[in-house]
Amino acid sequence: MGEVRPMPSFGDLFTDLRGDDRMMRVSYHPDRGAVVVSLWSGPVCRGSFRMPVDDVRKLTTLLTEIEASVAASSSVPASGGPAAGTAVAGEAVPPVPAVDQTGDISGTRHRAALPILPVPSVA
Repeated sequence: MGEVRPMPSFGDLFTDLRGDDRMMRVSYHPDRGAVVVSLWSGPVCRGSFRMPVDDVRKLTTLLTEIEASVAASSSVPASGGPAAGTAVAGEAVPPVPAVDQTGDISGTRHRAALPILPVPSVA
């Protein structure tokens, strides 16, 4: 995975919903102009992503829209109330977040399934 550096003073750890010591570490490295998002299983880094600081605003905008969407949907009663996204007299319907397609994924629908290989038996 490369060099594991100590957690910089500007960063945080997040616990995975699935538990099992899974964590996400987000750290800012001003010397590199990058935010590093790394996935950990206990003390082992399983993968990392270096994001240019120029993309941080795009990510925070997306997370803010998700947070607003969650807040709007949690204010609608679970039973007996209108369906999510349905207007109630006098209430404003929150805007649906715009989705930016950032890459061409059209080739993924023609992928073939991986072959099932027999498991070797050990005597």
